[in-house]
Amino acid sequence: MQSQLEKLNEEIIQCRKCARLVEWREEVARLKRRAYRDQEYWGKPVPGFGDPKARVLVVGLAPGAHGSNRTGRVFTGDASGGFMYPALYRAGFANQPTAESRDDGLILKDLYIAAVAHCVPPANKPNSAELDNCQPYLERTIEILKPKVIVCLGRIAFERILRMFSIRNSAWKFGHGALYQLDNGTWVLCSYHPSQQNTLTGKLTVMMFDDIWVKARELLQREEEVIDRLNAASV
Repeated sequence: MQSQLEKLNEEIIQCRKCARLVEWREEVARLKRRAYRDQEYWGKPVPGFGDPKARVLVVGLAPGAHGSNRTGRVFTGDASGGFMYPALYRAGFANQPTAESRDDGLILKDLYIAAVAHCVPPANKPNSAELDNCQPYLERTIEILKPKVIVCLGRIAFERILRMFSIRNSAWKFGHGALYQLDNGTWVLCSYHPSQQNTLTGKLTVMMFDDIWVKARELLQREEEVIDRLNAASV
């Protein structure tokens, strides 16, 4: 499984499917932000990151211009990660609450982070064709991991998951804390994205975000209890 993810991530890093995104990510990496002028930017597609045996898959939107596009790791080196990783640490999904660089010692436990777009887009808005180009990478991530819980950070991630699984049920609506179950048994849990647009305005609070990871833990526990009952019945 680990080797499959490594092979997939190597393909992601080499991807040049979207001319607009290739041009933009490389321009950002060349011009840099003044605060990071002495750092070498990643400037390539940002691969997934986490536990290769994860039962929880987190799906974000896209790399930040001076966060992941600089550091080369999802939600690392920007405000969104500064809000998310402490929550993952409190929930026991991460070994530390900080994420500054690819070699900072961060380890995720039972959780893997991917995105619907692997390159930083202008104005943080990938277009539909770019999302379509990236979708096979997310599909393969799901095929490899076979997660029990998919946490969608934001409406775009949620809608992309619906599209991937051909969900046309009008009752499936995005909302913070909304929970649905796919035909294969996988849970889909929705959260507002931990962007500053949401965290600084109070749309997403620390308590609200912590509740998402508590719920993810509860869903995993429910899965374990079902397996235990099945095993006991087969004895």
